[in-house]
Amino acid sequence: MCLAIPAKIKKIKDKHAIVDFEGLKKDIIIILTPEVRVGDYVLVHAGFSIQKINKKEANEALKIWSKI
Repeated sequence: MCLAIPAKIKKIKDKHAIVDFEGLKKDIIIILTPEVRVGDYVLVHAGFSIQKINKKEANEALKIWSKI
């Protein structure tokens, strides 16, 4: 089973992005989601964005994560 964490993209440079995990900033690789732009939400697993999600989905996932 894989767990992915939602994050908001703050900055993009080449195939990398800086994302915000509820205040924690991290550099990730975005080669699997080349369509993402600054302000988008993505699911992150093992340092890679694996799927673009909308804000509602991100908020729902963050609500669940806050209970773990």
